[in-house]
Amino acid sequence: MSKRPWPFILGGLLVALLLAGVVSNYASSHPDGLDSSLLKGCTVNAEDEITGGSCPAQQAKDHELADSPLADYGVRGVGNGFLSTGISGVIGVLLTFALGGGLFWLARRRGPANGAPTGPANGVPTGRANGVPTDPAGGAPTGSAARDAGARPAGTR
Repeated sequence: MSKRPWPFILGGLLVALLLAGVVSNYASSHPDGLDSSLLKGCTVNAEDEITGGSCPAQQAKDHELADSPLADYGVRGVGNGFLSTGISGVIGVLLTFALGGGLFWLARRRGPANGAPTGPANGVPTGRANGVPTDPAGGAPTGSAARDAGARPAGTR
């Protein structure tokens, strides 16, 4: 991955905002099979109100957060349904991005100030010497780099 991931991150954020703000309005108004299965045994009218019968949906109650500003995939106080859904999607994406970015920022690894990790006991830098991976104990090339450099493993002739 390149040293500068910002174009990729901002591109992903832009796509997510576009999907949440615009495309989400074209999603199905009945995406969930759970709602329809809870209505089995009841008769409903055109507004999906139960008019008769017996089904599990009759025992449904409002959620504790049903009066929150972003309840029901919309923003309370915005009269236009298309705009309300779009704004709630954009707010959700921005909150998720901020929370995820903050968690990644907190969890990222930080090395020494010079950027080179040090060996466990002797303080010798590990990593690369002249572009070749090195052993932390002695600075000798390791793995395929040792083979490429003509070095032999210890104890061989």
